[in-house]
Amino acid sequence: MTATQEKTLVHREHAAGPVPGAGRTQVDEPGGTHGRTSIADTVVVKIAGRATREVPGVHDMGGGLSRTLGAVRDRVPGGRPNVGRGVKVEVGERQAAIDVELVVEYGVPVPDLARDVRENVIAAVERITGLEVVEVNIAVTDVHLPGDDEDDTTETRVA
Repeated sequence: MTATQEKTLVHREHAAGPVPGAGRTQVDEPGGTHGRTSIADTVVVKIAGRATREVPGVHDMGGGLSRTLGAVRDRVPGGRPNVGRGVKVEVGERQAAIDVELVVEYGVPVPDLARDVRENVIAAVERITGLEVVEVNIAVTDVHLPGDDEDDTTETRVA
C-alpha cells in the first residue's frame, strides 16, 4: 500500500466515524519532526578516530606532542587510550567537518591512504550520526619507519 492509498484510507475511515488514535501523527507526517536531536562534538571525534584507525597503513594519530602525551597516558594503570587523538571536528545541526592528523606506515602510498581514510570516516560518521560530512581534511604529520619501535640495545663505545 502506498502512502497516497494510506492517506485516502485514513480520510475514508475518518468520514465514517471516529478513528482510533485520532490526534496522533498522521501517516504522511514523519515521526522525527517532533523534537530536536543534537550530537556532541566528542561523539563525532570518537567515530572518526575509530574509523581512521581501522584503515590499514595508519600507524598512529596526532602530532608529535599529542602522541607523546598519549603514550604516557596509555602506560598509566587504569588509563584508557584516547581514540579521538588527532581528530578535530566542527559539528552543526546537519553537517560536520573533520580534520585528521595521522602517521603513516613507511611504504604506504599517501594519496591512496588518504582516500581510504576519507571514505571510511565519511561512511562511519554519516551512517552512525546521520550528519552530512562536508569535508575530511587529512594532515600526514609523520611516517613510521621499520624498527622505530624497537629498543636501542646496542652497546655504547664509551664506558
